[in-house]
Amino acid sequence: MTISASQATFRQSVGTAPPAHPHAAAWALFLDFDGTLIDFAMTPDAVVVPPKLRAILVACIEAFGGAVAIVSGRPISTLDTLLDPLRLPAAGLHGLELRMPDGTVEEAAHRVSGLAELRARFRSLVREDARLVVEDKGSSLALHFRRAPERERELRELVAGATTPHDGHEVMHGKMVLEVRPAHSNKGTAIARFLQTPPFAGRTPVFAGDDITDEDGFAVVNRHGGISVKVGAGESEATCRVPDVAALHDWLATAAGGLN
Repeated sequence: MTISASQATFRQSVGTAPPAHPHAAAWALFLDFDGTLIDFAMTPDAVVVPPKLRAILVACIEAFGGAVAIVSGRPISTLDTLLDPLRLPAAGLHGLELRMPDGTVEEAAHRVSGLAELRARFRSLVREDARLVVEDKGSSLALHFRRAPERERELRELVAGATTPHDGHEVMHGKMVLEVRPAHSNKGTAIARFLQTPPFAGRTPVFAGDDITDEDGFAVVNRHGGISVKVGAGESEATCRVPDVAALHDWLATAAGGLN
């Protein structure tokens, strides 16, 4: 097992509001989904997509020349269902799958050996405690404990112990979730790949995210001289911050041209 770079302790405690109109037409916009574009729910299936979100995304697509992508831990197929009828360029499963602007899908080669044993272990945990939720993404497994927060330390230790023998995987520690996945790709590598491709290439990257799993993306955007935006509380390498999902919606709408 390897530990993700996104699990480091971050030095910055950002508080600067992101700029509203700094040459926004030249932006390449990358957006995390859960906790960034939509609020968390008790289970992944219970999330609610705000009615105005699709209109905001359409305005951003028009304002930024189509250079808008979703960068999420969810599969692309799930993002499509939640954002229907929109079909945006997207990175799913933390970069294991990429849908490029021309609609082609690139899937990173990844090993899934060892997950069957862990899958059975996770399902056993759910049978013992119905408050836990297992999200099976095929090449990765996520254990959600939002309804059992007092079990966080116990579950962290259990997952760490269960995954140690499985070389090539990492444990990602998100907000009330532990995810075991292949170690070779992340949101940062996904953003870097998009930045090599029109219409993203040559633009100023902007990435908004809320969780530790977004820190790899912030690092790549910072290295490219872009704008990294942390949604909510917590230390981060992001250079700017907004307090919550609603504030990010307002900022995106303003940057895209004052949509209300």
